[in-house]
Amino acid sequence: VYHIIDSVASTNATILITGQSGTGKGLVAKAIHESDVSRKNKPFIEISCGALSETLLESELFGHVKGAFTGAIKDKEGRFEYANGGTIFLDEIDAFSPSLQVKLLRVLQDGVFERVGDNVTRKADARIIVATNRQLTELVEKGTFREDLYYRINVIAIQMPALEERKEDIDAIVKHYILKYSQQ
Repeated sequence: VYHIIDSVASTNATILITGQSGTGKGLVAKAIHESDVSRKNKPFIEISCGALSETLLESELFGHVKGAFTGAIKDKEGRFEYANGGTIFLDEIDAFSPSLQVKLLRVLQDGVFERVGDNVTRKADARIIVATNRQLTELVEKGTFREDLYYRINVIAIQMPALEERKEDIDAIVKHYILKYSQQ
């Protein structure tokens, strides 16, 4: 995993990180961002997609204009705009609805999007890293995840090994948490 981080850090390729919950997918995404000399001083934006409703997720990602929906009292910049020049990490990518999958596919293919309720096309300049603990190929077969989106996000794949496959890491993890919690 460390070798892959070093070798992909300077690319702009989309990265798919897979693995069980708790294997450090978010840490790998952050390490890739921090290893990229052209992006490390720019924003690293992390979104837990499964924790947000479809409407809220769309607004968070792409922003919205005043009056686009009830409660939209002013224009709001989305995370793709805010991450300009940096990295956006979409955790739980499997939670995307079909309509959001289409909008993300457009960002990946053309680098553009519109805020909710707007018709002005905006440019997205953010490296995209996605993660999931589910088998996207199974979701593609079921028809709940777009096949073209799967291939767009799976440019570089990193499979995180489970802790049971890395027993030599247990001592280091235990020491880390003992130090962390003993300081508190």
